[in-house]
Order: sequence, then C-alpha cells, then structure tokens
Amino acid sequence: MPQTRNPILDDMARLMTDAAGLAQGVKREAETVMRTQLERLLSTMDVVTREEFEAVRDMAILARDENERLQARIAALEAKLGADPQNDAGVDPSI
Repeated sequence: MPQTRNPILDDMARLMTDAAGLAQGVKREAETVMRTQLERLLSTMDVVTREEFEAVRDMAILARDENERLQARIAALEAKLGADPQNDAGVDPSI
C-alpha cells in the first residue's frame, strides 16, 4: 500500500507535539511559581529546616545520654558514701 503525505495530518501532528511541549513548559513554570510562593511563606513563618531539627535532636540525645550517665555516677557515689538519696535538699533530718 503506498504511503501518501497528508499536509493537514502533518500539521496536526506538529501542532499536538508543540502543544505537549507547551503544556510541559506551563507545568514547570507553575511548579516554580508554587515552590517560590511556598518558600516565601515558610520564610515568614517560624519554622526550622530539616538539618537544624536533626542537629538539635542529636544534641538532645547526647544531653540525655550524658544526664543518665551522670545520674548513675551520682547514685554510685552516694551509695559509696552512704548518703541518703532522698535527702536532696541537704537538710539535716535530725532537726
């Protein structure tokens, strides 16, 4: 079967290809505008970045571990000295 060229169909195909490219361009532009607006909105709010949050979380974990280590050390020292751990205020119970 011989293949014929139809200029109308070629023009329609070219038009559809251009329309698809235009739609992708519009989509990219809309995403860029939305991202810019969202970043501007977030910059006016009091929020932290993911990196800042993770850094503070890591610091809190280290501080908690250090606190637990120090509590165990204090308990061991109090046990060694025979101190009353219930008497945290340093008040003489004989008074």
